[in-house]
Amino acid sequence: MKLKMKKILLLLSVTALMVSCNKSGDGEYIITGTVTGVENGKTVILQKQDEEIMGKMIPVDTVKVENGKFELKGTATEPSIHSLRIETKQGEIDFVLENGKINIAVDKDTLGKSKVTGTYNNEELTKFKTDTQAIQKDIQKKAMAFQQMNMEKMTAAQQAKDTAVINQLMKEYGKIQEPLIEKYYSYSEKNPKSFISALITQSLFNTPEPDFARIQKIYDGLTSELKNTKPGKAIKEKLENRLAVEIGKKAPDFSAKNPEGKTVSLKESLGKVTIIDFWASWCGPCRQENPNVVALYNEFHDKGLNIIGVSLDREGEAESWKKAIEADKLTWTHVSNLKFWQDPIAKKYNITSIPATFILDASGKIVAKDLRGEELRAKVKELLGA
Repeated sequence: MKLKMKKILLLLSVTALMVSCNKSGDGEYIITGTVTGVENGKTVILQKQDEEIMGKMIPVDTVKVENGKFELKGTATEPSIHSLRIETKQGEIDFVLENGKINIAVDKDTLGKSKVTGTYNNEELTKFKTDTQAIQKDIQKKAMAFQQMNMEKMTAAQQAKDTAVINQLMKEYGKIQEPLIEKYYSYSEKNPKSFISALITQSLFNTPEPDFARIQKIYDGLTSELKNTKPGKAIKEKLENRLAVEIGKKAPDFSAKNPEGKTVSLKESLGKVTIIDFWASWCGPCRQENPNVVALYNEFHDKGLNIIGVSLDREGEAESWKKAIEADKLTWTHVSNLKFWQDPIAKKYNITSIPATFILDASGKIVAKDLRGEELRAKVKELLGA
């Protein structure tokens, strides 16, 4: 049920550059840490998120603990979410690395409970985490209860490939997240100067039903400094891309290599009706839907239906992609840049979760999105006049 590939909480904990409202006069950061119960000589590791590989952390500096203290210095061109790890200890401490004095009181037993103070963005991050802690605990409790209650129903639906039941369960599961999502909106609306607002607003595109008008209003209210950060620019790009792929607009052309290494474009793949299918070999819901798409293609391809599959597989996963195509009997056109969520086609089409589909008419105009099962079949049949 979690395989709609959402990235909301991950964005908050490990991503993106931040703007400072509290910079030190000499333009550097000084991290002063206090920790008891850790032996002298243990290594403290400062790390940041790899911008290309989600979830991968890159060490950027280290220091040794001496007499229960440590200190790190440097210059931040822009504030960003970093984390600290301590040798032999489980967990990590997330904080905003920005120019200024940052104080970290380490909880050696639970690093995640360590206290970070000293700069505006760190104070805001702490407040936001505190304000949402109870909501997140409640969501976790309800999510576990929902999964236990509906496990058999979901398993049966998956085995029967009953997409109507699967989609309904996914929708119900998504509603559990709504209190947290509303907190994201309300915080961002009330705090236009906080970079946390830009960061979590970016994540709102990954929710089941983003309120684009509300997101646009939040973006318009952000300071110019925030708009020029990476998350600020990402929000602008996503809003612009969304408009470019609305129903009624001509589908943006793209090209990428097929499994044989030949470059193929959307333009040359158009039929009387064309489905752009965003998927990946690792995406469970995508693979479960594939038999329905195969049946649809076999029924209507001779009448003018074409499909172009765009895979979000990762670099180094070309063989997994090819094997999935063969195993699922996907005999239509396929392309991939093997760049995961950084795929330029996915960005152009504002893809934040998969499976995702766009249905085009003979002129290449987008006439429908994200239809499944019988709804998709009915639309294709209608467009073909079959």
